[in-house]
Amino acid sequence: MPRLLAAIILLLSIALTILVTIACSVPIIIAGIIKLLLPIPVVWRAVSAFCNFMMYCWCEGLAVLLRLNPHLKWDVQGLDGLNKKNWYLLICNHHSWADIVVLCVLFRKHIPMNKYFLKQQLAWVPFIGLACWALDMPFMKRYSRSYLIRHPERRGKDVETTRRSCEKFRAHPTTIVNFVEGSRFTEEKKQQTRSSYSNLLPPKAAGIAMALNVLGQQFDKLLDVTLCYPENDKTPFYDMLSGKLTRIVVRINLVPVAEELHGDYVNDKNFKRRFQLWLNTLWTEKDALITRIKAQYKNAGH
Repeated sequence: MPRLLAAIILLLSIALTILVTIACSVPIIIAGIIKLLLPIPVVWRAVSAFCNFMMYCWCEGLAVLLRLNPHLKWDVQGLDGLNKKNWYLLICNHHSWADIVVLCVLFRKHIPMNKYFLKQQLAWVPFIGLACWALDMPFMKRYSRSYLIRHPERRGKDVETTRRSCEKFRAHPTTIVNFVEGSRFTEEKKQQTRSSYSNLLPPKAAGIAMALNVLGQQFDKLLDVTLCYPENDKTPFYDMLSGKLTRIVVRINLVPVAEELHGDYVNDKNFKRRFQLWLNTLWTEKDALITRIKAQYKNAGH
């Protein structure tokens, strides 16, 4: 793609993203304030439905953004059997900011609106932070091991946040999204975490274990989603904004929520070990899948 055209698409993409985000987040924020001032169940349900509709509009705006990529192709497997009237726990690898755009656009017509586990820092991003608060998305504050040694009273705070947020989702079908690695994958982070995976960071089990414990009987399925950008692996989000993104590969696996996945992750050490083993096994399979996808497109390119 010519540099001038890429620069024009980049400016259009940034402008479109900002306009769509402001246009959708402001009504959500106002609705959230109404819900805060009038904590009445009927009002709460109506406001939640309105906020979800505005988030759907935001997803439609992002879909327009992707259409600015003239050569973009999707390779998606596993969308069959999804239903907007069901509850889902969606776990996914996290490679780029592009992941959120992809998940919103791909699933907007197939499952209930996504509710993300977010880093605490995002609460202060203009418009986005307040809108996510109004949408009842949980903000997670991660603590380092050294910090927890100095402040043991902080242990389990993020798990308690998960529990409170999940309680709010009992009333209506919801998709809870958790990027299990807790951060975007980079080679530097891979070395820092001493990851044994080629394409992933080690998974963090506490958040999804708590979600399953609180809402386990309502989750119809666990959605195991694998994302890959085999032709734009280095800078997929920048390439998305500048019209250079050429291929998005998504693999969706519906995993039954078995009884063995329900338990007290905080206090039951045996369950904690079993759950971590289950998740690590799932992550090993995901890592191998990403390696196969990259090899498939690399060979096709040659």
